Amino acid sequence: MFRPAHCHVRTWDIPTRIFHWAVVILVAGGWLSHKYGDFTLIWHKWNGYALLTLLLFRLMWGVVGSSTARFTQFPISPRSIFGYLRSGMHQKFLGHNPLGSLSVLALLLAMFVQAFSGLFATDDIIVNGPLRWLVARETASFLDSIHRQAYDILLMLVGLHLAAIFYYRFVRKDNLITPMITGYKCPEQVPEGAAAQWRPIWLALICLGIAAFIVWFGINVWRW
Repeated sequence: MFRPAHCHVRTWDIPTRIFHWAVVILVAGGWLSHKYGDFTLIWHKWNGYALLTLLLFRLMWGVVGSSTARFTQFPISPRSIFGYLRSGMHQKFLGHNPLGSLSVLALLLAMFVQAFSGLFATDDIIVNGPLRWLVARETASFLDSIHRQAYDILLMLVGLHLAAIFYYRFVRKDNLITPMITGYKCPEQVPEGAAAQWRPIWLALICLGIAAFIVWFGINVWRW
């Protein structure tokens, strides 16, 4: 998966790449910790806290982060989407193309619903989310149902995401996986002269620290 020497166009920064692969691990971990975890689901809960922390980080990085990570750079306007489709999906983008941008936003929303609803979920027997007692029993049961169903929707979106990646890789001969590992695209994959403006790592660490504090404080403040 090492990049060819001529693939030197800056695309995905280190924080974005780490977020991407960490989320892959945590989504899988969410299922594994539920299926094979102990009856109190302690590891499942910590997996959810980690996922929620990363999602909050990504929201902040989508505002102050590198150019390709910013939501304002996602080409999701109707004009961009229809223009991309009219080009036979041959239009080049440094970051996500319009369909990829929609896919990323849908995945982020599904993961956020999954993680947030788990904070209030309950099985009415042993396991309760840390904020379960803040809502009525009926609300908690509803959110528990959302928590379970959202994972199925998330898996469907992941499947579509993977199908698109394989389509681009084997039909369009456009490798999208390697740049998400190395951070660089080849010149023929991007518009001429394009290159991402990467933000410093310390800024990403500040965003991550803020996200972690928000999750910790949001869970524990009610206990005080």
